[in-house]
Amino acid sequence: MDVTGKKVSVIGAGKSGVAAAELLWRKGAKVLVSEFGRIEAVPLQRLKEMPLTFEQEGHSDEVYDADFCVLSPGVPPNAEVVTIMQAKGIPLYSEIEIASWFCKARIVGITGTDGKTTTSTLVHRICEVDGLRNGYRAFSVGNIGVPFSSMVLDMNIGDVAVVELSSYQLERSPTFRPDVAVITNITPDHLDRYSGDLYRYAAAKFRIYANQGAEETLVYNEDDPLLKEHFFEGTERFPFRILPFGMDPVVGATSDSPFVFLDGDSLSVHTADGVDRVIKTSEFLKNSFRGRHNIANVLAAIAVARALGIGNDVVRLVLREFRGVEHRQEYVMTINGIDWINDSKATNINAMRQALEALPGTAVLIAGGRDKGNDYASITGLVQKKVSLLIALGESRGKITAAFKDLVPVEAVESLEDAVLFAHNAVRPGQAVLFSPGCASFDMFNNFEDRGMQFKQCVHQLPQW
Repeated sequence: MDVTGKKVSVIGAGKSGVAAAELLWRKGAKVLVSEFGRIEAVPLQRLKEMPLTFEQEGHSDEVYDADFCVLSPGVPPNAEVVTIMQAKGIPLYSEIEIASWFCKARIVGITGTDGKTTTSTLVHRICEVDGLRNGYRAFSVGNIGVPFSSMVLDMNIGDVAVVELSSYQLERSPTFRPDVAVITNITPDHLDRYSGDLYRYAAAKFRIYANQGAEETLVYNEDDPLLKEHFFEGTERFPFRILPFGMDPVVGATSDSPFVFLDGDSLSVHTADGVDRVIKTSEFLKNSFRGRHNIANVLAAIAVARALGIGNDVVRLVLREFRGVEHRQEYVMTINGIDWINDSKATNINAMRQALEALPGTAVLIAGGRDKGNDYASITGLVQKKVSLLIALGESRGKITAAFKDLVPVEAVESLEDAVLFAHNAVRPGQAVLFSPGCASFDMFNNFEDRGMQFKQCVHQLPQW
């Protein structure tokens, strides 16, 4: 894509917006960055270092004098600036789409409701190790925290870009075409953005394979009912190679269309030539990396490795060393025999469910934040079984209290510090304290990382005896 001399408006001056602006400026475009609110100190300083135009605290009419526009993922689809852009016929793209125009590397795109970050981290590490052996580099970018645009010009032919993708990032990516696409699962999340319609949300996720052809591969979770139904017709309906994964083998797997599955206590690849056992679960499931959902994440990573032609020896080496991802059911410490677990990344009900299911016993659960249309009724049985006390905080504490007060004791608190202290005083021997909010973080924190770090700080400040 030649953008030399093109007028581009970038809406939103967060990480991805600034990264896209810099990329386009370096490729010769005339860039205007426009932020509806105030630009934070770090991106503001970066913008001042570049010879481009920027504005804050509102969008001027100048933003509409553009050949195309880049929308940051946090900009609502019904924002006035978006509505006017669409009325004027100005093309709207995501930062992911822009970066892909200039990407020489092979792309592994990973999306889904849950498991994206763990799967992306595993795949990146597998590619890193294989790359050291075979002379290429692996990059971890996208929704995982590093904008694709900020790294894409460093990538060369043969490298691998592992790109974690949210539905927001995929919405305006009309030509994005990963060599390997992964969909981990589809469960209710962000339904406030999609008018409560799960299938509209799924359609955004399905953009990940929209441009794939015969040379590309789609990896998906066969255990997810929505995905299983969607991909049922397989290659008769889709032009790309399909590589499913799941807890049980699929009858009729072939060497051209294998299946990655849990075979007893082993993770294996089933082909027409037989079963290729990769690794036993006992070799990688540890205290900080456990649960059925993490087996699914590993199955997905094995499928990607198979699609990229990476050997089982590399996969085994990485899995034996892997200790999980920060803020994803992360073991923090043990105080007076009580394990404290940080699951701040649990921003929806399904992630909370996974954390509760992974617990060997019962726990004091700290939950709450900005509700995204959660259906708490879907986990009432699990909460009743696993939770001895629920501590609710954030904007949703009233809704959480109403949902669970007749099932388990519930205590509503004002702050995370209060929640941690209350849990410390209430937890009993043999239990754990699980911080799994099930909600977005933006009511009280900058993001889920900030929320998780503050939780860990509170835990480390607790008295021990």
